[in-house]
Amino acid sequence: MSVKGLSKERGSRPASRQTSLPWAIRLYRKSVLKQEKFREIERLLPPLEGKTCLDIGGDNGVISYLLREKGGAWHSADMAETVESIRDIVGENVHRLDGARLPFPDKQFDLVVVIDYLEHIREDLAFVKELSRVLKQQRELIVNVPHAKRGAILRPIRIALGLTDQWHGHVRPGYREEELRQLLGEFFTVRQAKSYSRFFSHLIDTAFGFMHSRLGKGNSKETSKGVVVTQEDFERGDKPLLFSSLLYPMCWLLVQFNRLLFFTKGYLLLVRAEKKARSPS
Repeated sequence: MSVKGLSKERGSRPASRQTSLPWAIRLYRKSVLKQEKFREIERLLPPLEGKTCLDIGGDNGVISYLLREKGGAWHSADMAETVESIRDIVGENVHRLDGARLPFPDKQFDLVVVIDYLEHIREDLAFVKELSRVLKQQRELIVNVPHAKRGAILRPIRIALGLTDQWHGHVRPGYREEELRQLLGEFFTVRQAKSYSRFFSHLIDTAFGFMHSRLGKGNSKETSKGVVVTQEDFERGDKPLLFSSLLYPMCWLLVQFNRLLFFTKGYLLLVRAEKKARSPS
């Protein structure tokens, strides 16, 4: 089921069911940027029936939740700061990570989806080796990272506004496509690579980031994964949901202008790769 179909189905449910949805999912339904991210990831998913899968860094549990609805048996993992948030949303099989090491047996998974995690750890090559170890032979890996594209107009503006790599908890600004291909190349064959989240999407992200850094200061906590919004933040009068609801139509309209920029690269990079038949161990 597509994200659009999922939203439509949920929209027909009684109001009592709506309010019982996890807070992060309620916010997701009012975020064109999170919807865009999941839509792009969803397009790369293989058939999931009978598969054992792992998502890492699942966007505070939102992507973890949506992936589990697609089918398959899922595990989720992230740094300590977001594990409880993910567990609150998806329940079982949520694991804490510490850097590059993965707490799973060899060849456990048919698919691994990594969402905005590589840019948070220094030992990215060691992490890629671990991804290869826990994947079965010739099975798939999907990786989403910030795109460190050349001539990124918004990057100096974001830095000037205080939205630095440090604020995001990044140890690097992201990867260019050739850098990510090289990083994965010893263990994986990249089958598909694309960028998305063009100028207007990233402009919205910049505006929301700036407003959160100013208006939300003192509420959310800064961690090694950047500034993490928690359920406690959300429960302060449902203000984040109200704010997102009011701006959603305008943000949706603004994102449509990305179609005029089809010839440009986006600010996020997504790749689908296959574990090599004889990857080094």
